[in-house]
Parts: sequence; C-alpha cells; structure tokens
Amino acid sequence: MNAKVLKIAIVVHGRFDAFDLARELIKEGQDVRLFTNYPKWAVRHFGISAENIRSFWFHGILARTAQFLHDNMRLPYPEAWLNVMFGRWAAKNIINEPWDVVHTWSGVSEEVLLALRGSVAAVILLRGSSHIKTQVRLLQEEKTRTGEQIEKPSKWMIAREVREYDLSDYIRILSSFACLSFITEGVAKEKLLLIPSGVPVGDFKPAYQIIEERYKRILSGRPLKVLYVGALSFRKGLQDLKTIIDEPKTGKFQFRFVGTILKESIHKHLKSEGNIEYVVKQPQYKLPKQYAWADLFIFPTIEDGYAAVMAQAQASGLPIITTTNCSGPDIITEGKTGWVLPIRAPGAFIDKLLWCDSHRNELAEMVKNIYENHKPKDWNDVAKNFIDICADLKEKHK
Repeated sequence: MNAKVLKIAIVVHGRFDAFDLARELIKEGQDVRLFTNYPKWAVRHFGISAENIRSFWFHGILARTAQFLHDNMRLPYPEAWLNVMFGRWAAKNIINEPWDVVHTWSGVSEEVLLALRGSVAAVILLRGSSHIKTQVRLLQEEKTRTGEQIEKPSKWMIAREVREYDLSDYIRILSSFACLSFITEGVAKEKLLLIPSGVPVGDFKPAYQIIEERYKRILSGRPLKVLYVGALSFRKGLQDLKTIIDEPKTGKFQFRFVGTILKESIHKHLKSEGNIEYVVKQPQYKLPKQYAWADLFIFPTIEDGYAAVMAQAQASGLPIITTTNCSGPDIITEGKTGWVLPIRAPGAFIDKLLWCDSHRNELAEMVKNIYENHKPKDWNDVAKNFIDICADLKEKHK
C-alpha cells in the first residue's frame, strides 16, 4: 500500500485515457472511484473492479445513439442536453462522499465544479486538446486554407469550457504545445499541470526480430514503408497528407493510412491505389501489427493535445515525422528519434522523407537507438507522477 493514499474521483464521459489512469492508480493503492457512462461490464475489461465504478450507462446509450444519428443522418448532436445531463448526474453522486482530489474531463464538468467549490483539496480539469479558443482558431484557418467545411466546437461548448477553466482549481494539459495555448489565452501558468498520458509499453514494444527485419529492410534499398494512424481529417493534416503523396518524388515510398474517414473529408480520402494503402480503423490490440509493418511514422497534425498514436509508434521503435502542434516537441529528440516540423509545411515533410531515403544507414541506426535507448512513459509512471502531484496539492490545501 502506497504511503500517500488519496481518495480520488475520476469523472469522464467515455473512456479517453481515464480508464488506464484509474487502473494504475488502483494498483498503486489509491482509493479511486470512476464515474463514467460506460456500463460496468465494459469497464471491467480494462482491469477495473466493479466496486470502483459508478456507471451512468443510460447516458452512454443516449450519447452513442445521438452520435450515430449525427454521423449517418446528419441530425444535430444534442451536446448541450447530453453534457449537462451527465454533469448533473456526476455532481449529484460526487457530493455524497468526501474526496481529496476530483479529476474531471472538460465539457461535462461545469455542474461538478460548481457543486465542489472549496470542498476538496483540488479539482483538476482535464483538457485533452489545446485551449478551445486556440483549437477553434486553427480549425477556422484550416477551413479558409482548404475551402472545406470543417466541424468545430460550437459557441455553446466554447463558452462552457471557458467557464470550466475559470471554475477549476487546476487544469491538466498533456503537452507543452497545449500549455502554451492556455498561457496565450490568458490562463495563469500556476494553474496548469503538465501531466502527459502514457502508453502500455508492454503491448507495443516489439520483439527484437521485428527491429532486425526493419533494420535490414531499410538497408536493403527497398521502398521505405511510411505509416499514418488516426482519423483522416483536416484537423489531423489531411490536406498536407494529400500534398505529400501527390508529389512525384514520394512515389518511391509505400504509404499505409490506418483510421476512420471523417464525413467532412470523405471526398478527399486516400484511396488504395499504387503505392497507397488504406486500412479501416483498428482496435488498439491490433495496432502493433500495423506499426511492425512500417519503417517510419508520419503525423502532420494541425492541432492535437497529445496524440496517443505517436507514443505508440515510438514504443514500437519507429522514427517519427510530425509537427509542433502536438506532443512531438516533448517526446522527440530532434534527429535522433525523429523530427518536428512546422504545421502546414508539406514540403518540409517531403524533404525529410527524401532525406530518410538517401540516408539509409542513419535511419537504420535511428531505429536501433529508439528501440534500445528510448524509454517511453508507461501508465504506471504516469500514475506515480499523478499521485505525487496530488499529494502536494493536498498538502498545500492544508
């Protein structure tokens, strides 16, 4: 049992990384309750016992039904109604018990934050992306650049999240890029807690045989295999992905894109033809097979709070080419584990791919270096860091 036992409530509408964090906190001896709209039977699959779960499963059914109708029948998603419903349920249940720390997800937390003001050591709001105003600005710029309709947070959600930022004691953000966005929007640095997510290293670290095969394949001169994992959307850099693969000089590479095609970008998706292969979205347990296929990982995102797929790719021993607007600057050592480039700079990505093709020895050594020397943060590391921070906040509160 950890000497710093805290009573922690985690409030999340869905899963995100909350289940991984809750599981590891429990393993570390913490007294955790997970408030979610997943049914208990589903949460137990993630290694969390029923006694640690408070489920509003009916809300989960409503939310998934509304999302299906929105995606397939273009009906408006009733976010105001659903988010407030979940927030009220969570607030009603949370105030029945004393807590040291409440860790709650943005967008569904206003009711919880109002109910708990001053009653716990720390209420930590998790914002998984950049500040919502920064996110909206970047998406609006992308809409102007591409001439496409891009789904953005509603005015209702923007106003709600900004109120949540003000009401919370602290805001947990997942990358230095997200941290800077909050400071730029006027949030005090002292209010921000940079606690990145983790990766189940054991699930993604490949057998050495896969690294040897990648090493030999790179040196053989065969076409380099370039992988992208994630939603194919303009937010994730679809416009630049198209430019990269349409460049004649990249015809010497093999590209594989794994993920969902968003409605907004359906007519621009990357079809399976020539040197391009498209694979539908895969469950997490099948992703290691995709990473094993590749020699490089590419991620030209316009805006991301963290991007779990990059942590997975790095744990899989892949060099990464990505942008400044994600966790890339935090997890990549320039020129040793990958490269961080400006957003909306497909030419820079093309140049870097061509460099990799003409510097096979350096690329192969980079693969071995990542595998042998890089130590990504496991979820257990994240949980221990979270406990230390929360214990300090509790002490300050005293």
